[in-house]
Amino acid sequence: MVNAHHHLYSSLARGMPAPLRRPNSFPDMLELVWWRLDAAHTLESIYWSAKLGALEAVLSGTTCIIDHHESPNAIEGSLDAIARACSEVGVRVRTCYGITDRWADDGSLQAKVSPLSAMTKGATRGLEECDRHLRAGNDAMVGLHAAFTCSDETIRAAAELAATHNVGVHVHVAEAMDDVAAGARLAPYAAADWLLVHTVHLDRDLPGVIAHNPRSNMNNGVGYAKPTQRNNTVVLGSDGIGSDMMEELRLAYVRLREFDNSSSPNVVQGWMDNARSMYPASLSDRVTWRYPDATNPWHAVFTTGMRVERVDVHDETTDSLRTVVDNGTTVLVDEDEIRHKAATAARQLHQRMENS
Repeated sequence: MVNAHHHLYSSLARGMPAPLRRPNSFPDMLELVWWRLDAAHTLESIYWSAKLGALEAVLSGTTCIIDHHESPNAIEGSLDAIARACSEVGVRVRTCYGITDRWADDGSLQAKVSPLSAMTKGATRGLEECDRHLRAGNDAMVGLHAAFTCSDETIRAAAELAATHNVGVHVHVAEAMDDVAAGARLAPYAAADWLLVHTVHLDRDLPGVIAHNPRSNMNNGVGYAKPTQRNNTVVLGSDGIGSDMMEELRLAYVRLREFDNSSSPNVVQGWMDNARSMYPASLSDRVTWRYPDATNPWHAVFTTGMRVERVDVHDETTDSLRTVVDNGTTVLVDEDEIRHKAATAARQLHQRMENS
């Protein structure tokens, strides 16, 4: 399977400190929770967070991850840390840095950025990290956080860099009403190879693939994206809430049925198949389940707790399958060691959040 929108930097979020005050809006949720987390990351914690996320992905049968990363105080080298962690586990990753102007040059946080403002130093560094990672030959995209945290100059620069490298832009689009202007601001640049994440409140058609994240949208209370109402290709992501795409499939189906009880499991299976086509390397991988009909969507959406027995990932160099999970546990890495070291990194990360 493919996770078409992940935030591997959030794998260490579980158990993190409570926000300084109760979030009362979506911008509050970002500022008080997620932006505190990404600002506290170091290259070491990014590595262990990605490694834990990749471990949990492959144990649940996901071999390819399309990742969107942000760590404003550890930008340079962050994409390499993610790629290295995933490679060691045996998982492919297509990552990017989420360029944003929300951190002013004086270090202050700007919850909403004027479209007319100049590109910040932080956005420039994020752009350079994407460029460097792509120039090194890595599988990657150019990232944007969201239009409401980016100037027009930054959006244009990201689109131009993506076109230079012949890749798409991976961007959050109209996740909440606070970003409802995203459609108008992105319309001059959006292309068929862009990955449009969420689109819950998108007010127009845009070219690109839509990454639907039902669990995250429900958790944040931003509304239902109604993906079946759009003409775009739709894929499924977890938005950083875990790495189990079969669970995401089930929840996507239940949420779809609540919206339209005439829809069948074949719809959400189609979203999963679209993600595989978007990441063609996944088509040569093999996952063996303990449940005999796991690949039948009419079974998958109604059968909880299906377990993965074996995962074989295609090695393009040798044109052969390499086993990365056998008997339900990892082969290339020590699962217990990763969980232990990730827990240590999480405690240190959470302490930095408390001290910030």
